[in-house]
Amino acid sequence: MYIHRRLVRAAFGALLIPITLGCAPVYADGTPVRVRGTVVSLDGSKLVVRAKDGKDVSVSLADNFAALAVVKSSMADIKEGTFIGTATVTQPDTTLRSVEVVVFPDSLRGTAEGHYPWDLGSSSMMTNATVANAVKAVDGQTVTVTYKGGEKKIDIPANVPVVALVPASKDDIAPGAIVFVPTERQSDGSLHGGAVLFGKDGVIPPM
Repeated sequence: MYIHRRLVRAAFGALLIPITLGCAPVYADGTPVRVRGTVVSLDGSKLVVRAKDGKDVSVSLADNFAALAVVKSSMADIKEGTFIGTATVTQPDTTLRSVEVVVFPDSLRGTAEGHYPWDLGSSSMMTNATVANAVKAVDGQTVTVTYKGGEKKIDIPANVPVVALVPASKDDIAPGAIVFVPTERQSDGSLHGGAVLFGKDGVIPPM
Protein backbone atom coordinates (compact mmCIF):
# COMPACT_ATOMS: atom_id res chain seq x y z
CA MET A 1 0.00 0.00 0.00
CA TYR A 2 1.42 3.41 -0.98
CA ILE A 3 1.00 6.30 1.45
CA HIS A 4 2.01 9.74 0.23
CA ARG A 5 4.99 11.11 2.17
CA ARG A 6 3.11 14.30 3.06
CA LEU A 7 0.30 12.30 4.63
CA VAL A 8 2.71 10.23 6.70
CA ARG A 9 4.59 13.34 7.82
CA ALA A 10 1.28 14.93 8.84
CA ALA A 11 0.44 11.81 10.83
CA PHE A 12 3.73 11.99 12.68
CA GLY A 13 3.21 15.70 13.27
CA ALA A 14 -0.03 14.92 15.05
CA LEU A 15 1.75 12.20 17.00
CA LEU A 16 4.85 13.98 18.12
CA ILE A 17 4.48 17.77 18.05
CA PRO A 18 2.84 19.22 21.15
CA ILE A 19 1.04 22.54 20.92
CA THR A 20 3.55 24.02 23.40
CA LEU A 21 6.15 24.02 20.60
CA GLY A 22 4.09 26.60 18.74
CA CYS A 23 3.69 24.31 15.74
CA ALA A 24 0.34 24.15 13.95
CA PRO A 25 -1.54 20.94 14.89
CA VAL A 26 -3.67 18.99 12.42
CA TYR A 27 -6.80 20.48 14.01
CA ALA A 28 -5.96 24.03 15.01
CA ASP A 29 -8.71 24.45 17.62
CA GLY A 30 -7.94 21.14 19.38
CA THR A 31 -6.03 19.97 22.41
CA PRO A 32 -3.72 16.94 21.98
CA VAL A 33 -5.14 13.69 23.38
CA ARG A 34 -3.22 10.43 22.93
CA VAL A 35 -5.53 7.43 22.82
CA ARG A 36 -4.06 4.06 23.80
CA GLY A 37 -6.00 0.80 23.88
CA THR A 38 -7.60 -2.00 21.87
CA VAL A 39 -9.71 -1.60 18.74
CA VAL A 40 -13.40 -2.34 19.25
CA SER A 41 -14.41 -1.38 15.72
CA LEU A 42 -13.40 0.62 12.68
CA ASP A 43 -16.28 1.63 10.43
CA GLY A 44 -15.06 3.87 7.64
CA SER A 45 -13.56 6.84 9.45
CA LYS A 46 -15.10 6.09 12.86
CA LEU A 47 -12.77 4.27 15.22
CA VAL A 48 -13.79 2.96 18.64
CA VAL A 49 -10.99 2.08 21.07
CA ARG A 50 -11.35 0.43 24.46
CA ALA A 51 -8.94 2.37 26.65
CA LYS A 52 -6.93 0.94 29.51
CA ASP A 53 -9.53 2.17 32.00
CA GLY A 54 -12.18 0.00 30.28
CA LYS A 55 -14.06 2.90 28.69
CA ASP A 56 -14.78 3.04 24.96
CA VAL A 57 -13.36 6.09 23.18
CA SER A 58 -14.67 7.20 19.78
CA VAL A 59 -12.32 8.87 17.31
CA SER A 60 -13.31 10.55 14.04
CA LEU A 61 -10.50 9.88 11.57
CA ALA A 62 -9.62 11.87 8.50
CA ASP A 63 -10.86 10.23 5.30
CA ASN A 64 -7.27 9.69 4.19
CA PHE A 65 -5.89 8.73 7.60
CA ALA A 66 -2.55 6.93 7.71
CA ALA A 67 -2.30 3.36 8.93
CA LEU A 68 1.14 2.71 10.40
CA ALA A 69 2.30 -0.67 11.66
CA VAL A 70 4.51 -0.76 14.75
CA VAL A 71 7.03 -3.55 14.19
CA LYS A 72 9.87 -4.99 16.21
CA SER A 73 13.28 -3.39 15.85
CA SER A 74 16.47 -3.74 17.91
CA MET A 75 19.42 -1.95 19.49
CA ALA A 76 21.40 -2.80 16.36
CA ASP A 77 19.24 -0.29 14.45
CA ILE A 78 20.18 2.56 16.80
CA LYS A 79 23.43 3.74 15.31
CA GLU A 80 25.18 6.86 14.15
CA GLY A 81 23.03 8.79 11.68
CA THR A 82 19.74 7.12 12.67
CA PHE A 83 16.81 9.43 13.32
CA ILE A 84 14.90 8.26 16.40
CA GLY A 85 12.14 9.30 18.74
CA THR A 86 12.52 8.28 22.37
CA ALA A 87 10.51 8.95 25.51
CA THR A 88 12.72 9.47 28.54
CA VAL A 89 12.50 10.02 32.27
CA THR A 90 14.92 12.18 34.24
CA GLN A 91 16.99 10.34 36.82
CA PRO A 92 18.00 11.75 40.26
CA ASP A 93 21.42 12.63 38.83
CA THR A 94 19.65 14.55 35.99
CA THR A 95 20.61 12.01 33.33
CA LEU A 96 17.96 10.88 30.86
CA ARG A 97 16.90 7.23 30.71
CA SER A 98 14.91 5.96 27.74
CA VAL A 99 11.66 4.05 28.27
CA GLU A 100 11.01 3.33 24.57
CA VAL A 101 12.59 4.01 21.20
CA VAL A 102 10.98 4.49 17.79
CA VAL A 103 13.25 4.18 14.76
CA PHE A 104 12.10 6.45 11.91
CA PRO A 105 12.43 5.54 8.25
CA ASP A 106 14.75 7.82 6.27
CA SER A 107 11.76 9.35 4.48
CA LEU A 108 10.64 10.88 7.81
CA ARG A 109 14.02 12.13 8.97
CA GLY A 110 13.63 15.44 10.80
CA THR A 111 9.96 14.98 11.66
CA ALA A 112 8.94 16.80 14.87
CA GLU A 113 12.56 17.39 15.77
CA GLY A 114 13.17 18.58 19.32
CA HIS A 115 12.92 17.83 23.05
CA TYR A 116 9.55 18.39 24.76
CA PRO A 117 7.15 17.04 27.43
CA TRP A 118 5.44 13.67 26.95
CA ASP A 119 2.87 11.68 28.94
CA LEU A 120 4.62 8.45 29.97
CA GLY A 121 5.22 9.56 33.53
CA SER A 122 5.36 12.83 35.45
CA SER A 123 8.89 13.69 34.30
CA SER A 124 8.79 12.14 30.85
CA MET A 125 10.03 13.92 27.75
CA MET A 126 10.04 13.09 24.06
CA THR A 127 13.18 13.61 22.00
CA ASN A 128 13.20 13.35 18.22
CA ALA A 129 16.75 13.65 17.01
CA THR A 130 19.63 12.17 15.05
CA VAL A 131 22.07 9.83 16.75
CA ALA A 132 25.48 11.53 16.70
CA ASN A 133 27.23 8.63 18.39
CA ALA A 134 26.35 5.48 20.29
CA VAL A 135 28.48 3.84 22.98
CA LYS A 136 27.65 0.27 23.92
CA ALA A 137 27.53 -0.75 27.57
CA VAL A 138 26.99 -3.99 29.46
CA ASP A 139 23.34 -3.19 30.14
CA GLY A 140 22.48 -1.27 26.96
CA GLN A 141 24.00 1.77 25.33
CA THR A 142 24.37 5.51 25.70
CA VAL A 143 23.62 7.74 22.73
CA THR A 144 24.25 11.38 22.08
CA VAL A 145 21.51 12.82 19.88
CA THR A 146 21.38 16.18 18.16
CA TYR A 147 18.41 18.28 17.08
CA LYS A 148 17.88 21.85 15.98
CA GLY A 149 18.97 23.98 18.88
CA GLY A 150 20.51 21.36 21.12
CA GLU A 151 21.72 17.89 21.97
CA LYS A 152 21.07 15.30 24.70
CA LYS A 153 22.85 12.27 26.07
CA ILE A 154 20.43 9.41 26.69
CA ASP A 155 20.92 6.05 28.38
CA ILE A 156 19.02 3.24 26.65
CA PRO A 157 18.73 0.13 28.88
CA ALA A 158 18.94 -3.25 27.17
CA ASN A 159 15.35 -4.14 28.13
CA VAL A 160 13.77 -1.03 26.58
CA PRO A 161 11.34 -1.78 23.72
CA VAL A 162 12.70 -0.69 20.34
CA VAL A 163 10.24 -0.47 17.45
CA ALA A 164 10.02 0.87 13.92
CA LEU A 165 7.10 2.27 11.93
CA VAL A 166 6.11 1.11 8.44
CA PRO A 167 3.17 2.07 6.17
CA ALA A 168 0.35 -0.47 6.31
CA SER A 169 -3.17 -1.15 5.11
CA LYS A 170 -6.24 0.19 6.86
CA ASP A 171 -7.66 -3.32 6.51
CA ASP A 172 -5.06 -4.48 9.02
CA ILE A 173 -6.70 -2.43 11.78
CA ALA A 174 -9.04 -5.14 13.03
CA PRO A 175 -10.93 -5.55 16.32
CA GLY A 176 -8.47 -6.59 18.99
CA ALA A 177 -5.53 -4.69 17.50
CA ILE A 178 -3.56 -2.71 20.07
CA VAL A 179 -3.28 0.90 18.95
CA PHE A 180 -1.83 4.29 19.71
CA VAL A 181 -3.90 7.11 18.19
CA PRO A 182 -2.79 10.76 18.30
CA THR A 183 -5.88 12.96 18.33
CA GLU A 184 -7.06 16.52 18.86
CA ARG A 185 -10.02 17.27 21.13
CA GLN A 186 -12.46 19.65 19.50
CA SER A 187 -14.58 22.33 21.18
CA ASP A 188 -17.57 19.98 21.12
CA GLY A 189 -15.58 17.30 22.98
CA SER A 190 -15.08 15.00 19.98
CA LEU A 191 -11.68 13.54 19.10
CA HIS A 192 -10.24 13.85 15.61
CA GLY A 193 -7.17 11.99 14.33
CA GLY A 194 -5.06 11.63 11.21
CA ALA A 195 -3.22 8.38 11.92
CA VAL A 196 -3.62 5.03 13.62
CA LEU A 197 -0.52 3.19 14.84
CA PHE A 198 -1.14 -0.47 15.52
CA GLY A 199 0.99 -3.30 16.82
CA LYS A 200 1.93 -6.00 14.32
CA ASP A 201 3.09 -9.57 14.98
CA GLY A 202 2.47 -9.28 18.69
CA VAL A 203 4.21 -5.92 19.15
CA ILE A 204 2.53 -3.54 21.61
CA PRO A 205 3.01 0.14 20.68
CA PRO A 206 5.21 1.45 23.52
CA MET A 207 4.87 5.17 22.82
